[in-house]
Amino acid sequence: MGPSMSEPNGNRREFLRNTTAAAASLPIIATANDGEQPTADDAQHPLFQPQEFWQDRIQPPDDGQRLGWFVDTRRCFGCHGCEVSCKSENDVPLGNYIRQTIYKDTGEHPQVARLFLPMSCQHCEDAPCIKACPCGALHKEAGGTVAIDYNTCCGHGTCVEVCPYGAIYLDPVAKQAVKCHNCYHRTEQGMEPACVPTCPSQALYFGDLNNPESSVSKAIADAEQTDDGVTQLRSEKGTKPRMWFTGQAAVEVEERVPRENESYSPEAYDIYNWGDKQDR
Repeated sequence: MGPSMSEPNGNRREFLRNTTAAAASLPIIATANDGEQPTADDAQHPLFQPQEFWQDRIQPPDDGQRLGWFVDTRRCFGCHGCEVSCKSENDVPLGNYIRQTIYKDTGEHPQVARLFLPMSCQHCEDAPCIKACPCGALHKEAGGTVAIDYNTCCGHGTCVEVCPYGAIYLDPVAKQAVKCHNCYHRTEQGMEPACVPTCPSQALYFGDLNNPESSVSKAIADAEQTDDGVTQLRSEKGTKPRMWFTGQAAVEVEERVPRENESYSPEAYDIYNWGDKQDR
């Protein structure tokens, strides 16, 4: 069984408050290597630790659940409510994101559209971040949630370098890795992650994939019967993500999703290029 998430997660807010004043004295740890980065699906990835170091942490406690996500991009209209609730719930500092809605404009006038793709950690079954973590902080919680023990995380940053979805960032104050943990402090109490009930268009579904009557299982089954079907992002990486998508955005916007050695950031919105586009 992996280390408990409850206490580390509960201490994170206090930890951030207590370390803000001392942030300037903390060393900045480099997370990128020069040159081209190998992909996370490479079995011989140079950043992976020996198997005996991570093999126990990559196996979740057997509680009979298999937690996963379904994102209906056809319903998302880009309100960013999921991001706001996530930031509030987890004390995410400005300029950093646990989840992010990435967009792309398509078509030509007058037939134009803006496609939205809500993104967060995919909670991969074969999670490369767990294999690369040198301090043993990344592990599986009940149901397969990939979580970080903040009492152990050393801020080395190798998890950022191997994540195929750019879903991990280094906190600028705590100098620790941060990612979606399925709001474990909520789900262990029987509640949904904060982003799910916040979504006004019901684009996000979360629950037990082993239960055919769960909302997420039903949503996936219904989508499989439509022309759009369901898909997973970058399944060729071999990490076995626990998130499924439906809708055009899952295909059209995928190219804008961060990759290895990248993190979610405002640049992914392309917001800083609006002025340049106006000039043209």
